[in-house]
Amino acid sequence: MPVVFRVGSLVFYFYSNEGNEPPHIHVRKGKGENESVGKWWLADGSSVFAEGFTNAELRTIRSTVLTRRQELIDAWNTHFSN
Repeated sequence: MPVVFRVGSLVFYFYSNEGNEPPHIHVRKGKGENESVGKWWLADGSSVFAEGFTNAELRTIRSTVLTRRQELIDAWNTHFSN
C-alpha cells in the first residue's frame, strides 16, 4: 500500500494490485471502527465510494485530488510502470 502523501489526518495511497484499473487514489482516515475510506478517479476527481467522511473532509479530498492531480498521476505512472 504505497502512500503518496498525507493531508492532515487524510492518507492518500494506492493498492499495488489495481494497476489494471483507470488511475485512481484511495483515501483513509483513522482505523478500526472510526475508519473512513474512499476511492476517487484522478481523471475528474469524482468519488467511486466514500464512507465515514464529513462533508468538509469530502470537499478537502476532492479539492486535493484536483489541485494535485498531476502529482497523483505521476506517482501512479511511476508505481505501475515497474
